[in-house]
Amino acid sequence: MKAYRPRSNLTTHEVHNQPEPLCDYNLYLTDQPVQDAFTRFGKASAGARLTAFGALLGSDDILAQGDLANKYPPKLKSFDQFGNRIDEVEFHPAYHKMMQIGSNAGISSIAWRDDEADQGHVTHAALEYLQYQVEGGTCCPLTMTYASVAALRHQPDILSQWLPGILSCEYDPRSLPADQKTGLTIGMAMTEKQGGSDVRSNSTTATAIGDNMYELLGHKWFCSAPMCDAFLTLANTDQGLSCFLVPRWREDGDRNSLQIMRLKDKLGNKSNASSEIEYHHAQARMVGVEGRGVATIIDMVHHTRLDCCLAPIALMRQALSQAVHHCRQRTAFQKKLIDQPVMQAVLADLAVEVEAGVLTFMHIARKFDDSAENSDAKTYARLAVAVAKYWHNKRCPNFVYEAMECLGGAGYVEESILPRLYREAPLNSIWEGAGNVICLDILRTLQKEPRALELYFAELTPARGTNKHLDRAVSRLKDLLKSGDNHEPQARRLVEQMALCLQGALVVQFAPAPVSDLFCATRLGQDWGHAYGTIPPRHAVDQVLSRVWQD
Repeated sequence: MKAYRPRSNLTTHEVHNQPEPLCDYNLYLTDQPVQDAFTRFGKASAGARLTAFGALLGSDDILAQGDLANKYPPKLKSFDQFGNRIDEVEFHPAYHKMMQIGSNAGISSIAWRDDEADQGHVTHAALEYLQYQVEGGTCCPLTMTYASVAALRHQPDILSQWLPGILSCEYDPRSLPADQKTGLTIGMAMTEKQGGSDVRSNSTTATAIGDNMYELLGHKWFCSAPMCDAFLTLANTDQGLSCFLVPRWREDGDRNSLQIMRLKDKLGNKSNASSEIEYHHAQARMVGVEGRGVATIIDMVHHTRLDCCLAPIALMRQALSQAVHHCRQRTAFQKKLIDQPVMQAVLADLAVEVEAGVLTFMHIARKFDDSAENSDAKTYARLAVAVAKYWHNKRCPNFVYEAMECLGGAGYVEESILPRLYREAPLNSIWEGAGNVICLDILRTLQKEPRALELYFAELTPARGTNKHLDRAVSRLKDLLKSGDNHEPQARRLVEQMALCLQGALVVQFAPAPVSDLFCATRLGQDWGHAYGTIPPRHAVDQVLSRVWQD
């Protein structure tokens, strides 16, 4: 599409030294680190899919759709014009467009499709990484639909009923019974007002009415994407907390008794309709073993955590792309910003952060793929994805701010995408377990599954002896693990060190030397200040920056 320039010769002044908007570009082909990581961990056959998807997402029209979906947030429609209770949410057409392209690309289905040569969790992760850079809210229902398969496998009869619609690459926004739709989405509702992350305090009850059918009575404080076709949820039976699938429509064709009380007015993630809901004797089917609801739904949570660890890296990559694009065109003090040494230091520092994050989530996604036939890979992935989710999200908000500052005032105004990225930045740290919850989960894993820690250190072994900073950091981590039995007071410090050692091992093995040298010297060798850009002067920042943007 031809880009028509605005007027630049005004009556009062001539507009010059202003960068062109970043548009009409290929998100995949301009990103060397993600291409390299996918080549190492993914399937070569998926390259064409990612290239096409990157071009689509970077087109002017789709970039505009991502913006519109957030400018015009969803609205709750409790009743129709005749006063009938319908509990539906109305979305802007741009939201439906973003859902359509994400579904068509296979974000929610490709990990489970045996008929796709390029299927797998690595392909899923790469696709979602690209879409999240343009529009994050739609990734919530796409993620939950993807992750639901892991929990539904605990109940094969229900899985066989719902899987064809989940694996469909069609997006069908109509509010209809599942058997009348061409594609299905699945949501999740666990937390309640009195407990939040402490789901065992849930008060929702389930009463058996026969044939594995139950009626649920209770509330859920957070239910994202309430227009999904069904929801995995937790409720109490006589045997304890159990997992259930609650469809929006009952099997007799009537609407289920699931009432949307209100939509959340959130800081960011505006396109996604997070809600509070109540079950008024809603019909549901049990999934998995009665009384083992947390153990059942945790498989879904495990997979949503993969997306919660890649999403902040996607936000960081988009912020970095905006900063580098601006600095390549903007001149200050007789030089392009990209050629100013102090700006080079900032951008190189940011670039190293993103490249380490890309390698980490791609590495973990590969372990998800390996988990199908390797129990050690599954054990390791449970630990590693939690470590990465914690650390990547702690890095994201300040990273986006620093990228915003590279644009100056132009990055602070709403015409820029940076304010939207900044509002989105804290989200994935809070969802699927906030920082303290994740750290406590990791401590429980280390206690209950010592094998997970053995596998973690085995992943570091190939990189040992190649970088002095990494070797010293691993030694510090081992000392920290030996310092008594009660690690809870220093849980965050422990998890942070685990994340940095894993990232260090990955960049030493798989990133070019200028990237790994800078990462290890700063993050592990502590030759670093307290803000991005405070790096030592001896590093080849030009070589680091050469990987950020491929023309």
